[in-house]
Amino acid sequence: MNSYNSEPKPIALMDAIVKGEKYRFTVLTDRLIRYEWALDGKFEDRASTFAINRSFPLPEYRVVEGKAEIEIITKFFHLTYNGDRFSQNGLTVALAGKDTAWGTLWRYGILENGNLGGTARTLDEIDGRCPVGTGILSRAGIASIDDSNSILFDGNGFVIPRPSGDRIDGYLFCYGRDYKAAIKALYVLSGRQPPLPRWALGNWWSRYYPYSDAEYLALMDKFSDQKVPLTVAVLDMDWHLVADDRVPHSGWTGYTWNEKLFPDPANFGEELHRRGLKITLNDHPHGGIHCHEAAYEDMAKSLGHDTTHKAPITFDATNKAFLDAFFDIVHRPIEKEACDFWWIDWQQGPYSKIDGMDPLWLLNHFHFLDNSKMAKHPLVFSRYAGPGSQRYPIGFSGDTVTSWKSLEFQPEFTATASNIGYGWWSHDIGGHFHGYRSDELVTRWVQFGVFSPIMRLHSSNSYWSSKEPWHYQTEYQDIMIHYLRLRHRLIPYIYSMSVNDSNPPLPLVQPMYWSYPLHPEAYTVPNQYYFGTQAFVVPMVRPRDDRTGLAMAKAWIPPGRHIDIFTGIIYDGDRILNLYRYLAEYPVLCPEGAIVPLDISKTPSNGALNPSGFEIIIVVGRDGRFEIFEDEADSGDDLMSDGINGDGRGCSRSIVEWSQCSGTLTALLSRKGSCCFRFIGISQVPGNLVVSVNGITGADFSAEAHQYPNVPSVTVTLHELPSMKANIVLELGPNVQLETIDHTPRLKDMILKYQTDFDQKDVFWGIVGSTRPPLNVRIGSLVALGLEEVLVGPFLELMLADSRH
Repeated sequence: MNSYNSEPKPIALMDAIVKGEKYRFTVLTDRLIRYEWALDGKFEDRASTFAINRSFPLPEYRVVEGKAEIEIITKFFHLTYNGDRFSQNGLTVALAGKDTAWGTLWRYGILENGNLGGTARTLDEIDGRCPVGTGILSRAGIASIDDSNSILFDGNGFVIPRPSGDRIDGYLFCYGRDYKAAIKALYVLSGRQPPLPRWALGNWWSRYYPYSDAEYLALMDKFSDQKVPLTVAVLDMDWHLVADDRVPHSGWTGYTWNEKLFPDPANFGEELHRRGLKITLNDHPHGGIHCHEAAYEDMAKSLGHDTTHKAPITFDATNKAFLDAFFDIVHRPIEKEACDFWWIDWQQGPYSKIDGMDPLWLLNHFHFLDNSKMAKHPLVFSRYAGPGSQRYPIGFSGDTVTSWKSLEFQPEFTATASNIGYGWWSHDIGGHFHGYRSDELVTRWVQFGVFSPIMRLHSSNSYWSSKEPWHYQTEYQDIMIHYLRLRHRLIPYIYSMSVNDSNPPLPLVQPMYWSYPLHPEAYTVPNQYYFGTQAFVVPMVRPRDDRTGLAMAKAWIPPGRHIDIFTGIIYDGDRILNLYRYLAEYPVLCPEGAIVPLDISKTPSNGALNPSGFEIIIVVGRDGRFEIFEDEADSGDDLMSDGINGDGRGCSRSIVEWSQCSGTLTALLSRKGSCCFRFIGISQVPGNLVVSVNGITGADFSAEAHQYPNVPSVTVTLHELPSMKANIVLELGPNVQLETIDHTPRLKDMILKYQTDFDQKDVFWGIVGSTRPPLNVRIGSLVALGLEEVLVGPFLELMLADSRH
């Protein structure tokens, strides 16, 4: 077993410490402080599961010692302490500055007001909302983490519980509304999220079902025939012996292949790998190793276990010898046959043989380290085990109830988890069990999955709930397939977000208030979130209206103009608006200056390798810049390497920049192949368009303006870049702007599709189809009809979207 290789800096600088007989404060930054109290005067310098690095650069601070109290003062906070055991009266911290309208005074032991939440261990059996604990961000500007009971690293590669006694160990984040800075500080203290391999960002197939090897391979081939790409093949528990007469227990735990379903596991693994798929196997480890298991005798010999009565070898995550044997004897042979990483399905709570040592945390930590022995970029697929869990991606949120209430909560749940630094949640997309059949619900869930950290289709063993797109009515099937392909087309963007050198990269999904902390409206849309830096998503999580065919979601449009990349609708910002969308549409809005790279292929293949070329979306109106990262280890292509990124990978970097003033796009691409630049919100090819590659004009390119399929766009396609390092310049002309769109065709089409009486349609068209009265008069006429919001709202959205309309 590997020792913990990120532990070497748990000891803070001596000059950062303010210490008394029973208290110790460590000023880690001028906005982050550790506070400790120990009755025996012994303080903890070992790394904990939460805090692995306390060796920060020395910040500026001063200490004022009085007769009755001590003060620690930085530019951002003022701590006052009376020298006694920490209490609400004896330890307070005031936040400096004007970040909060009412001011902030934190008192130890008082429930913090304004905490923006964290995440939960699991969504098992939850239908709708659940508590999400606390994070390190607060509208009040101060948030604390209690680290008093966490596990400690022993310095020799294993862990130990905290010493007993009256002790307090906590961290106070005093970052005001600078939420992103707080998360970066968290990652320095607690460890960053490791970047994921590209293949983890594609579509996963998962189902709790007793497939045979032939059935599973045939299913993977059908996905390929339908041109639906996948990257990860998940096998739930039936890969091992479950109901066999040899199994002496309920069958949840198992490590012996079911030979009736998988007579040749190694060949099965080879076939999945040949299809470009990685493999994860479900493991419920709580049952230990029983006598029917293939590894039983070797495990018993390794551990000195008496096999006379064929007694089971008890699972014990607190025993290093057991874990060493568990990985080397039980798991390793299976991994060599058909397992790239493990799905740890631990549901037995936080208890073990040693008080305070959570088996889930131990499994996540040591599985992740063990996987690094065979994987360059290790993974473990498991539930959240508390602060610090961001170091062990990927999160499995549990068995989801199939309902609109569950879908409605998942975007908020995912975004809020970023407040504790936990960014790689994977949900049961489409729902696991219970609930009901709704093709619309599953379709909307798939769309959310495409714009979530991990896209994993999942269902129970019920025939009626399986998530193959072709099991759904044609309308829904076609939309699901389109979005599943889109997920793979988005991988260049998602992967670049996960490995960019922002030191460290922040979570892919972020609440709106991270970027707009001083806008109260940003806190009123918890379901809305940024998906990377270039777009935000307004999830459609409620069914459409039977009369209009449109679903509605409340959105807050941030300051500035934004365009919906699927409909082309342009919105003025800094306001709340109801958005209405047909089933094939999903509100993904980009601001002026956004640049989003896609795979140029409309039907990418399995495996999520680096694409053969890019389609790059550009939103004019403001300057923009984007760096595209590709992983040399995940491609058969020749790439021009720009060196090593933060996790030791060889990386290729392409840079795309848009200059609004000159109307010039420059792209330095580190690859051969074709490249398409799509300027959305523009309807005509500029007459003075100039294209050059490596300083030479007249390159092999084509330019055209078209609906794509609904968004006015100008595309410039370079058909074959001539060299590994292509310097591309596109000159469109100065100060190109997003164009005002005539919404009349969409308004007319909406009225046509309304399932209402014809006289009412005439009334609608008479108001919205006319251009004679001023806009405010037409809007007033609509409102004066006194009809339900669901009927007039779709018209008002378009009429109010863009003031230049």
